[in-house]
Amino acid sequence: MRIDRDKCTGCGQCPPYCPVGAITLLTKTEKGRKTKLAEIDFDECVECSNCLRCADCPTDAIYQQELAWPRTIRYVLSDVLSTGATTGIPGRGTEEGKTNDVTGRFRRGYVGVALEFGRPVLGARIRDVEKVAKAMATLGVQFEKLNPTTALMEDPKTGKFKEDVLNEKVMSLILESTIEIGKLGEVLDCLKRASQEIDTVFSLDLITRTNPDWSTPTESVVRKAGLWLAPNGKTCVGLGRPLAKED
Repeated sequence: MRIDRDKCTGCGQCPPYCPVGAITLLTKTEKGRKTKLAEIDFDECVECSNCLRCADCPTDAIYQQELAWPRTIRYVLSDVLSTGATTGIPGRGTEEGKTNDVTGRFRRGYVGVALEFGRPVLGARIRDVEKVAKAMATLGVQFEKLNPTTALMEDPKTGKFKEDVLNEKVMSLILESTIEIGKLGEVLDCLKRASQEIDTVFSLDLITRTNPDWSTPTESVVRKAGLWLAPNGKTCVGLGRPLAKED
C-alpha cells in the first residue's frame, strides 16, 4: 500500500486503521513552515487493505500499488477478502474441522495441530514460522497439503520454506499439521521451546475426535504440559450427511 504525497494533507485519519502500526504521521519543515504527512513503512505493511477500505481518506491519497511475487503473499494472508490460489477458498487455512463427518480428515488416534501466528496485532514474518515448522518436522508431523502456508515451503518434510519468502510479513497465517496422539506431548514441549526463539506470537488449536464417552483425548495431555486450556472450544456434532467412513 502507498500514500500519494502530493495528495496527502496530513489529516491523521489513516494511522488508527493500520492493524500493525505501519502508518505514521510525520511533521516536516519546508520553507520555514511545518507540514504533516502520513507515511507507510513499506517493510512493515502487510497489504491487508484496511487503510484503503476503511480510513475514508478525504483526498484519496491511499492507493494500492501493483503487487508482484513474493509481496503477493502479504495480500493473500492478510486481506480478509482474498482467496488462496492453492486452496481456492477464502482465509488462511483449510476447510474447518466442523465438516469432519464428511471429509474424514481427522481420524481416531490422531490430532490436528493448528498454529495461528501474528494475531492480534503483531503480524508475523515467514522466517519465524519456519523456525517453528522445522522444529515440528523433526517429530514427524505431516503438514497439511491444501494450506497456503504449506505452499510456501520448499520441503514440507523438513519444514524449510522458500528462501525468497522468509522476510515477508503478514497479518496472520495458520500452520496446520497432523500427528499421532501419542506424540502430542513431545509436540507441545517442542512448541514451548520454539516459542522462545521467535519475534511474534501464536495460538495453539488442537483438533481431535471425541472418545465414545464424549471425553476429549487431548485434554489430559494439555494439562500435563501445563498449558492453559480455553473453555470456549468448538464441539462439532456432525449434523451433515456422513460420507467419511468410520475407522
